[in-house]
Amino acid sequence: MSTYSIQTERLNLWYGDFQALINVSVDVVDGIITSLIGPSGCGKTTLLRSFNRVNERYGNVTTTGEIKVLGKNIYDPDVSLPELRKSVGMVFQRPNPLPISVYENVVFGLRVHSSRTSLKKSESDEIVEKSLREVFLWDDLKDKLKVRATTLQLEQQQKLCIARLLPLKPQVILMDEPCSALDAEATRAVEELMVSLVGRYTILIVTHNMAQARRVSKECIFMLLGEIMEHSRTKDLFITPQNPKTAEYIEGRYG
Repeated sequence: MSTYSIQTERLNLWYGDFQALINVSVDVVDGIITSLIGPSGCGKTTLLRSFNRVNERYGNVTTTGEIKVLGKNIYDPDVSLPELRKSVGMVFQRPNPLPISVYENVVFGLRVHSSRTSLKKSESDEIVEKSLREVFLWDDLKDKLKVRATTLQLEQQQKLCIARLLPLKPQVILMDEPCSALDAEATRAVEELMVSLVGRYTILIVTHNMAQARRVSKECIFMLLGEIMEHSRTKDLFITPQNPKTAEYIEGRYG
């Protein structure tokens, strides 16, 4: 029986007078990769950013309905946004490492969020190595830990951004088109990394690349004009879509 990391019930979201999400009810299965697909402007990035309440940074945002993350309604008054964003990490379209060393990037979040004033060097060394190993960067960067992270190759920068989340022990990782700035070889490397994280993390990825959705995700959600049109196993959605709009999209008739 499936358990769910994220559940929404009749979620609506407005930017000012524009309604970007319309009665979205969805259950995201724990420990797998789920892809969000659909044409530009369909609401998939807005939905993704709802799960750690990042949308609210932009102002003039109104929501109704419910979002449960790890069983807790994230709009409850006792919810701490820093704690929520520790549990629900985010990776953006373009790699955004901090302009500091590789080492300091990995431990940055832990130092910001930890109640402890400092980490022992042995502790932080262990955390850096473990996190970089988990994203397949340790062998490449173990002798470059003092190098400024912004000088790395784009693929390494994006992997480092994922590594930066791991010391905070997130249970959900949101990825907003994480390969859109990468070439084919780097895209393949990041996809392999995502697949390697299955089971340990719940991953939700927004992608325009339908081949990528087919390669990496177990379930797929198709959105159109702020609504969910279809949500099913990825292979079922692409081979036998139930909604005519889904079929039109994956056949390339629009979007």
